[in-house]
Amino acid sequence: MVAKISVGNSLYGALAYNGEKINKDEGKLLATNRIFDAGTGKVDISRAADDFRNCMPAHVRTRNTVIHISLNPHPDDKLTDVELENLAHEYMEKLGYGNQPYMVYKHEDINRHHLHIVSLNVDEKGKRLNKDYLFRRSKRITRDMEQRYGLHTAERSRRSSREPVQKVDTAKGDIKKQVASTVKSLAVSYRFQSMGEYRALLSLYNVTVEEARGEVDGREYHGLVYSATDDKGSKVGNPFKASRIGKSAGYEAIAERLITSKEQIKEKDFTVPTKRTVLAVLNRTFRRDEFVKMLKEKGIDTVLRETDTGRIYGATFIDHRTGCVLNGSRMGKELSANALQEHFTLPFAGEQLLPFTLPAESAAQDAPQQTAVSGYEEPDNSLGLFTSGSSGTDAAEDAFARELKRKKKKKNQRKI
Repeated sequence: MVAKISVGNSLYGALAYNGEKINKDEGKLLATNRIFDAGTGKVDISRAADDFRNCMPAHVRTRNTVIHISLNPHPDDKLTDVELENLAHEYMEKLGYGNQPYMVYKHEDINRHHLHIVSLNVDEKGKRLNKDYLFRRSKRITRDMEQRYGLHTAERSRRSSREPVQKVDTAKGDIKKQVASTVKSLAVSYRFQSMGEYRALLSLYNVTVEEARGEVDGREYHGLVYSATDDKGSKVGNPFKASRIGKSAGYEAIAERLITSKEQIKEKDFTVPTKRTVLAVLNRTFRRDEFVKMLKEKGIDTVLRETDTGRIYGATFIDHRTGCVLNGSRMGKELSANALQEHFTLPFAGEQLLPFTLPAESAAQDAPQQTAVSGYEEPDNSLGLFTSGSSGTDAAEDAFARELKRKKKKKNQRKI
C-alpha cells in the first residue's frame, strides 16, 4: 500500500475535488469523522467545509492547515468497502490524526480503486499537529498493515523502471499531447522547492511554465500556462493552460508539491549526495563545459542561466539519482551563481595548461626521461607553473633573471 501525502491551505479545493467525484457517481463516501453525513450517498461540499472550519479557530498562524492523503492498495488486493474503511480509520489513528475531523472517499473512476482522505493539520486551538517524520511514520504504518493483513507490497516504482521522459519535439506534431505527457510525468516524479527549480527541470525537456494572475468578479485567481520551446529555450507554438493538461499540472497541485518536496528533502537529507558530487567535480576542473559534461555522466544535469554577456546569474542541478531539483545557492555559498562565475573566470580557466620539464639535475636523479604535465587533480594546491628552470617560464621573466645576474656580477667585480 502506497500513501501519498500533501499539505496545503485550500480546504474547499480538496473537498470539492473529492466531493464532485462522489456526486458524479465516480466514487463513494465511505466514512466521516466529526463531519456531518446525511447518508444520501452525495456530498454537500459547502456544509462539509463549514463543519471543518468549525473545528479550528477563524485565524490560525499555521499556513498549511489541510492534509490530503491518498491510500493506494495493490491492484491485486481485492478489498471490500468495509475493509477499506477500517484501513483508513486505522491509518489515521496511527498517524496521529484519529481525533481530527476527516472524510474518507473511495475513487472508482479508474480501474485501480483507491482512497482519498481529507483532514485538518491543526487542532481546535489552531496548533499545528506534530509533523516530524510524517512521511517516514506513514511508510512504517503501511508496511505494518501490509504484513498484518496479508496485503501485497505496493512500493512506489523507481523512475528507472518507467518509460524515460522524452523531450518535446515540435516536428513530431501534437504538441499539446507531448507537453501534457512530459509535464504530468515530471510534476509527480521530481522534488522541487520553488517555481524556478520547477522551470529549470521543465527546460531540460523543451517546456516552460509561467504564472498567470488576475481577478474575475472580484475574486483573485492563480494559474499556470505551459509552452513548448526549442533547444535554445525560445517558445514555439501556442501556450496551454494547466486546466487543459490536468489537475496534477495545475497551480494548486504544484504549490502542494513545493511544500511536500521541501519536507521530504529536509527529512531525508537529499541535498547531501548531490552537493558531494557537484563539489567533487568542481574541484577537478575550471572549465564550464567540462564541469557540465562530467556531472551529466554522473546522473546530474546542470542548468546555468546567463546574461547576454555570458555571466552566470543562476545555477540549478537536477539529480536524476534522487529525483531532486536543487538551486546551487540552496546547497551552499560555494555553489551559488557568483561563486561558480568566479570559479570559471579565473585567469587560467579555459586555457590549456602549459607543459614543463624537470631541470637536468632533477631529471638525472628522479627519471631518465622528460616529464610533461598537462593536467592537475587538486586545484587548491600549487600548480607549479612558475618553477625555476621550467620550460613554461615566461620569456620576460628569463630576461629579467639574466639582467639581475649581470648586475650582481658587475657589483662583485667592483668590490674586488
